Amino acid sequence: MKAEEYGIVLDFLSKGKSSSFKAEPLAQLVGEEYFTLLEVVPKEGVSLKAGDRVYVGKDERDKVEYIKKRITYRELTSNSVSELPKVLEGMVLRQEKKFIEFFNTCGAITIKRHRFELLPGLGKKHMLNLIKEREQQNFESFQDIEKRVHLMPNVVQTIVKRIMHEQEDEEEKHHLFTKPYPRRDEGRGFHRERRF
Repeated sequence: MKAEEYGIVLDFLSKGKSSSFKAEPLAQLVGEEYFTLLEVVPKEGVSLKAGDRVYVGKDERDKVEYIKKRITYRELTSNSVSELPKVLEGMVLRQEKKFIEFFNTCGAITIKRHRFELLPGLGKKHMLNLIKEREQQNFESFQDIEKRVHLMPNVVQTIVKRIMHEQEDEEEKHHLFTKPYPRRDEGRGFHRERRF
C-alpha cells in the first residue's frame, strides 16, 4: 500500500507536548488517502493551523521536517478530536468519486456478511437494496445513493463514522477505508521516516 502524500492539520502544538522528553513544535494531522493519524515536526520557523494541507510524501517537503510517528486515536489532543469529524467530512466530499466506486464494487467479506453491513446504520435491508440498485445501474453520487435506496442514512456521515471507528478501534479486523494499525507483536517502535 502506498504512503500518505498529503495530510490535513488537526492541531498545532507550538511548544510540543508537556509529557514529551524533548520540547519541539508538533502537529497532529490526518492523511488524505488512508486517513492515517500522524504526528509531525514542522520545519524551523513554520507555524501551522488546523485545516492546513501539508505535504508529507517522500520528496522535499516545504513545511514538515519529518514524520515523528503514526499515532492512535487515543493519542490525539482534545483539539484534534474535535477537528477530526469535520476534516474527514471535507475529505470524503472531495473524494466522492473514490467512495462511489466503493459502493459500486464492494463485495462480501464472508458467505454471511457483506462489506455494506460494516457501515454504521446499515443492515441487511440496506445491503440488499444497495446491491439491487447498483445491479440495475451504477451509483453516480452520494445524492444518487440516498435517492435510490429507501431509508438510506446520510452517506457522507456514514462513511465518516466508519473511518472514525477504524481509527478508534486498533483491534478492528476489517478496514474499508484506513490502513490497519500494526499488530501488537510488531511493536510500536516507529522510526522517523517509516512510510505510512
